[in-house]
Amino acid sequence: MCYLNQQKNFDILLIVWMNKLNHAYRTIGEVAEILNLKNQKNNKLNTHVLRFWEKEFKQIRPKILNNNRRYYDLKTINLLKKIKFLLKERGMTIKGVKNLLNNKTLDLDDKSNVFIKGVDNNIKVKVNKIQNIIKDIKNLK
Repeated sequence: MCYLNQQKNFDILLIVWMNKLNHAYRTIGEVAEILNLKNQKNNKLNTHVLRFWEKEFKQIRPKILNNNRRYYDLKTINLLKKIKFLLKERGMTIKGVKNLLNNKTLDLDDKSNVFIKGVDNNIKVKVNKIQNIIKDIKNLK
């Protein structure tokens, strides 16, 4: 009976510890690893990218503690994931991402990073205009 109580206590402690790990601050190296920011030539982590983005985007504010070591919380890491997605996957410019962040229209699906709210309709309008121009050009022949 005593063994079962000890095992139950151990299980509870393990759950609390794992929960703490999920919400703990991460170092710049750990965040670079999470975001897969690696140099393609030598496979080393590109932590300088995070420091650059920190200067460019005012929304990124890691905790800076002893000896200028940066610590990122979960909210900041999720923001960095979205910035990386927009810059690397969508091919947006830094200025474009800044505008999205400043206008607070950044609404990415956290699971798939599918699209940005408000941009979808804008693209459809532009595609329709291009299709109409192409039809007009074909009719001129």
